[in-house]
Amino acid sequence: MANLKHTDIPYIKKFVETIYGSGYVLDLSNEDFQHFIKQVASVDIENPKYYRNGSSKGKRLKVFLELESNEIVGKTLKALLDHFEAYQIMNDVETDKNIDNLISTVDTISKRLLGKQSVKEKETKEEDFLEKEFEEIPIEKIGLDDGLSAILRHRVVEIHKGIKFRNPLSVIFLCGSSLEGILLGVALKNPELFNKAKSSPKDKEGKPFPFHQWSLASFIDVAYEVNFIGLDAKKFSHAMRDFRNYIHPYEQWRSGFNPDHYTAKISWQVFQAAVNDLENALTK
Repeated sequence: MANLKHTDIPYIKKFVETIYGSGYVLDLSNEDFQHFIKQVASVDIENPKYYRNGSSKGKRLKVFLELESNEIVGKTLKALLDHFEAYQIMNDVETDKNIDNLISTVDTISKRLLGKQSVKEKETKEEDFLEKEFEEIPIEKIGLDDGLSAILRHRVVEIHKGIKFRNPLSVIFLCGSSLEGILLGVALKNPELFNKAKSSPKDKEGKPFPFHQWSLASFIDVAYEVNFIGLDAKKFSHAMRDFRNYIHPYEQWRSGFNPDHYTAKISWQVFQAAVNDLENALTK
C-alpha cells in the first residue's frame, strides 16, 4: 500500500482528468490504459480487484493507487507525467498556471514515494510548522475596512470552536474563505501590484481577471510573489486551496477528499501565518 496522504489523491485525480475530464486517465483509451499500466507497473489493471469502486479508468486508477507499493505508484505517476509531457509536445498544447501547479504537485508526490525526497524530512518540517505558535492574529492591523475586520474576528472565534470540537470541514471552509476575503481586501488596496504579478490569472489576451474571479490559490501565489506572505503560508496552503470544491457534497465525494483534524490544524496554521506575514509586510 503506497504511503499516500489523504490530500494527495485529489491532486492526482485532478491531474489525470486534465484532458478528457472525470473518469478518464489523460488521453488513454481502455486498451492503451491496460497496456500502459502493464508496461510501467507489471500489473493487469483488468484484474477484478481494481473494479471495486467502478469500471472507469479513473476509478480503477484510484484503487490501484490505494493497493500498490510506494515504488509502483511512484513509477506510475512519473510515467503519467512523462506521457502528459509527450501529449503536450505532439499536440502543441499549452498549460495554464493551475495545470502547472498540478504537475509540480504530482511530481513531488512521485519523488517522495520513490525516495528521492526524504519523507521524514518533509514530515518534520510539517511538524515544525504545526508547532509554530502565534501570539496574536493581527487582523485589525492589516488595513482592511472596520466592518470586514469585525466579521473576520468573529470567524476566528468560530474557527476556534471548530478545532475544539473536531469539526475539520468547517475549519477548512472558514479558514479558506476568511483568508480569501483578507487577500481580496489587500488586493483591492494594491490593484496595480497584484495585477502586474506574473502569477496573476489572465485571459487569453494576457489581461488579468477581475479580482472577484480569482481563486484562493491565485491570491496565495501572487501574495507570495509580491512578498506579502512567506514560504510557509504558500507551501502548506494545499490543505485549503480548493476549499470551495468541498462545499458541495458531490464534489467532495467525487474527489475522495476526507479532511481530518490534522488537515484542519494545517489550515489554521496557514491562516495564522498568512495574517501575521501580511501584518509584517503592510506595516513596515
